[in-house]
Amino acid sequence: MEKIVGQEYIASCTVTQHHTAKHLGSGDMDVYATPAMIALMENAATTLLSLHLLDGDSSVGVEISSSHLKASPIGATITAKAKVVAVDGRSVKFEITASDDTSVIGKATHTRFVVNRAKFLSKLASCQ
Repeated sequence: MEKIVGQEYIASCTVTQHHTAKHLGSGDMDVYATPAMIALMENAATTLLSLHLLDGDSSVGVEISSSHLKASPIGATITAKAKVVAVDGRSVKFEITASDDTSVIGKATHTRFVVNRAKFLSKLASCQ
């Protein structure tokens, strides 16, 4: 897994009403919401990591620290570029930058943990 350090993946979306702070309840304006930005950032990291997992494995987010630096309007194209910066056993750390059509709008560090999907879900079932 250490061989993936330095690899990158870009996820993108076009801001719609469903991505706004007003719609998601994180504010009262029709601008790209912080929760939507974080979801796109996690999507980029998750997709990148999924390309390198064994059959039956998945990953879960365990930490994200982000800054939302600039508002983006409906219609803007947002891209999130995730880069693997460290691997420690089953823990994978990413640096992620989000940009709109004109500039960087957010930055984050994110850690995901590789799990066996069946084993992880069986633990949930025992909690119910």
